[in-house]
Amino acid sequence: MSRFLIALLSLLLGACASAPAREGSSGSGPTDPRRPLTILISIDGFRADYLARGATPTLSALAAEGASASMRPSFPSVTFPNHYTLVTGLHPDHHGIVGNAFDDATLGRFSMARTETGWWDQAEPIWITAEKAGLVTATMFWPGSETLLQGRRPTSWRPFDQTVTGDDRVAQVLTWLDEPRALRPDLVTLYFDTVDTAGHRNGPDSPLTTAAAAEVDASIGRLVRGLKDRGLYERTTLVIVADHGMAATAPERTTYLDDLVDPAAIEVIYAGSVVYLEPRPGHEAEVQAALIRRGDHWVCWNRADIPARLVLGSNPRVASIVCLADVGWLLATRARPVTAAGGAHGYDNAAPEMQALFIVHGPGIARGVTLDALDSVDVQPLLGRILGIAVPPGDGRAEDTRGAMVR
Repeated sequence: MSRFLIALLSLLLGACASAPAREGSSGSGPTDPRRPLTILISIDGFRADYLARGATPTLSALAAEGASASMRPSFPSVTFPNHYTLVTGLHPDHHGIVGNAFDDATLGRFSMARTETGWWDQAEPIWITAEKAGLVTATMFWPGSETLLQGRRPTSWRPFDQTVTGDDRVAQVLTWLDEPRALRPDLVTLYFDTVDTAGHRNGPDSPLTTAAAAEVDASIGRLVRGLKDRGLYERTTLVIVADHGMAATAPERTTYLDDLVDPAAIEVIYAGSVVYLEPRPGHEAEVQAALIRRGDHWVCWNRADIPARLVLGSNPRVASIVCLADVGWLLATRARPVTAAGGAHGYDNAAPEMQALFIVHGPGIARGVTLDALDSVDVQPLLGRILGIAVPPGDGRAEDTRGAMVR
């Protein structure tokens, strides 16, 4: 080869290496065009027994051809804590996202719009683990995926936008899979929220909630067809989960904290099925006397006395008083009334109504297996095994999903 050609090739390679990453992208990865693909799909609020309603043929077929379970969420059984549990293998008390709202002594009040690193850096999500192992990741919405952690983000990612339809979310995933080899993902996350929204508005038993499940099922069907059209389906593992279930509620099944304690004596951080609250200075004894007990359809604990099976209370972000409503009941204040009258979650994670969908399908996955005693902390070690990477140790147990694998 002439010196001129060598110099030209070096120049071109250097330009490719130094070219800036596209917007929403950072880095590259393996180049094997036949490398396996893992897609982690969350259907927010898809209760485990929705699968038996006959409205989700794609999901039912994937379950029949793979492994499935009724999966126990972590407590509190709400969206942000459980989504971070699924990708870190840690209970909320250990990964730090202890609620959809909570207080941090340094950072202040967390809300679901907070993407700053400090909120999320008590644990390492699977996309960071995969990127560190040299894999390419893409996140089509997932709590925490917009955040820079350890100086990294997913290779491709989108900030959450609820107006993006399910089909458009699938279209974005397929677009990423059409990328040049260096940017083609090894791990993708895909998130749907419409089943949870329908469950809150209409209740878990409403035909509208079943229709929402059918709509998401159709979007997943389009994903499956897209994978087949690209010759990717046979080497794709689909891990389909929910973060929690849903229980029917009604306005008349509401306990108002105002009737139990002077509302001026407490600051309510979060309310609904589960409550985080702090006594205001000088009112500690009054609040203790009024709330630390078992009431009608509710119970309140001091943080240190939360039952051990709920794995909550060691993280300082957990409020000093935590209250839990009985399933189907809600706790509120008259200044902050209940807005979702049809359904709610957040209840005791052992409640049948809180159990979540789990399906895994793909190469190396056993056919027609039903797993027992599956917990949401078990998903991250399973993802590590499927991806062939070491994951940080957590609260999950690899043996809980071993039955899903072909022996």
